[in-house]
Amino acid sequence: MALNKKGSRRITVDGIEYRWRIRRKPSYMQGLCWTPLTYAVEAASGSQPGTTLIVTSGQAHPSNWVGAEAVPIRPTHVAASIREARGRGWEPTKAGSPFQLDRSAGFIAQQ
Repeated sequence: MALNKKGSRRITVDGIEYRWRIRRKPSYMQGLCWTPLTYAVEAASGSQPGTTLIVTSGQAHPSNWVGAEAVPIRPTHVAASIREARGRGWEPTKAGSPFQLDRSAGFIAQQ
Protein backbone atom coordinates (compact mmCIF):
# COMPACT_ATOMS: atom_id res chain seq x y z
CA MET A 1 0.00 0.00 0.00
CA ALA A 2 1.50 3.32 -1.01
CA LEU A 3 0.72 6.62 0.65
CA ASN A 4 -0.87 9.32 -1.40
CA LYS A 5 1.81 11.96 -1.97
CA LYS A 6 -0.74 14.75 -1.76
CA GLY A 7 -1.10 15.79 1.86
CA SER A 8 1.89 13.78 3.09
CA ARG A 9 4.87 15.30 4.86
CA ARG A 10 8.52 14.33 4.58
CA ILE A 11 10.74 13.54 7.54
CA THR A 12 14.32 12.30 7.75
CA VAL A 13 15.13 9.93 10.60
CA ASP A 14 18.65 8.56 11.05
CA GLY A 15 19.54 9.48 7.46
CA ILE A 16 16.52 7.78 5.85
CA GLU A 17 13.73 9.81 4.29
CA TYR A 18 10.10 8.90 5.04
CA ARG A 19 6.66 10.26 4.23
CA TRP A 20 3.89 10.39 6.81
CA ARG A 21 0.25 11.29 6.62
CA ILE A 22 -2.73 11.73 8.90
CA ARG A 23 -6.13 11.04 7.44
CA ARG A 24 -7.81 14.40 6.87
CA LYS A 25 -11.29 13.30 7.94
CA PRO A 26 -11.69 11.09 10.99
CA SER A 27 -13.19 7.65 10.66
CA TYR A 28 -16.60 7.24 12.32
CA MET A 29 -14.98 5.71 15.41
CA GLN A 30 -12.34 8.47 15.57
CA GLY A 31 -14.97 11.18 15.04
CA LEU A 32 -16.80 10.00 18.14
CA CYS A 33 -13.49 9.57 20.05
CA TRP A 34 -14.09 5.85 20.50
CA THR A 35 -10.70 5.07 18.93
CA PRO A 36 -7.52 7.16 18.83
CA LEU A 37 -5.93 8.90 15.88
CA THR A 38 -3.83 6.78 13.51
CA TYR A 39 -1.26 7.86 10.96
CA ALA A 40 0.74 6.11 8.27
CA VAL A 41 4.46 6.22 7.51
CA GLU A 42 6.45 4.79 4.58
CA ALA A 43 9.92 5.08 3.12
CA ALA A 44 10.02 7.95 0.62
CA SER A 45 12.65 6.49 -1.68
CA GLY A 46 12.52 3.45 -3.91
CA SER A 47 10.54 2.55 -7.00
CA GLN A 48 8.55 -0.18 -5.24
CA PRO A 49 6.35 0.59 -2.23
CA GLY A 50 7.52 -1.19 0.89
CA THR A 51 5.78 -2.00 4.13
CA THR A 52 3.65 0.80 5.56
CA LEU A 53 3.84 1.60 9.25
CA ILE A 54 0.46 2.26 10.87
CA VAL A 55 0.83 4.09 14.19
CA THR A 56 -2.05 4.22 16.65
CA SER A 57 -1.48 7.28 18.79
CA GLY A 58 -2.89 7.93 22.23
CA GLN A 59 -4.69 11.09 21.13
CA ALA A 60 -8.04 12.08 19.69
CA HIS A 61 -8.31 13.03 16.02
CA PRO A 62 -8.10 16.85 15.71
CA SER A 63 -11.33 16.90 13.66
CA ASN A 64 -13.36 14.83 16.11
CA TRP A 65 -17.06 15.62 16.35
CA VAL A 66 -17.43 15.76 20.13
CA GLY A 67 -15.04 18.61 20.83
CA ALA A 68 -12.46 16.53 22.68
CA GLU A 69 -9.10 18.24 23.05
CA ALA A 70 -6.56 16.99 20.56
CA VAL A 71 -2.80 17.51 20.78
CA PRO A 72 -1.17 17.84 17.35
CA ILE A 73 1.10 15.07 16.11
CA ARG A 74 4.52 16.66 15.73
CA PRO A 75 7.49 15.46 13.70
CA THR A 76 9.26 14.50 16.94
CA HIS A 77 6.39 12.08 17.70
CA VAL A 78 6.64 10.61 14.20
CA ALA A 79 10.43 10.23 14.47
CA ALA A 80 10.10 8.48 17.84
CA SER A 81 7.48 6.12 16.39
CA ILE A 82 9.70 5.31 13.42
CA ARG A 83 12.65 4.53 15.69
CA GLU A 84 10.48 2.35 17.94
CA ALA A 85 9.02 0.46 14.98
CA ARG A 86 12.48 -0.10 13.47
CA GLY A 87 13.59 -1.47 16.84
CA ARG A 88 10.64 -3.86 16.81
CA GLY A 89 11.44 -5.18 13.36
CA TRP A 90 9.74 -2.89 10.85
CA GLU A 91 11.59 -2.99 7.52
CA PRO A 92 10.18 -0.14 5.43
CA THR A 93 11.82 -1.17 2.14
CA LYS A 94 10.56 -4.77 2.09
CA ALA A 95 7.12 -5.61 0.75
CA GLY A 96 4.58 -7.04 3.13
CA SER A 97 1.55 -6.40 5.28
CA PRO A 98 1.31 -3.10 7.15
CA PHE A 99 3.32 -3.02 10.38
CA GLN A 100 1.15 -2.00 13.34
CA LEU A 101 2.60 0.08 16.18
CA ASP A 102 0.25 0.74 19.08
CA ARG A 103 1.17 3.77 21.18
CA SER A 104 -2.33 4.31 22.54
CA ALA A 105 -1.66 3.42 26.18
CA GLY A 106 -3.67 5.82 28.29
CA PHE A 107 -6.26 6.71 25.62
CA ILE A 108 -9.71 6.93 27.19
CA ALA A 109 -12.64 6.56 24.81
CA GLN A 110 -15.38 9.19 25.09
CA GLN A 111 -18.87 8.01 26.01
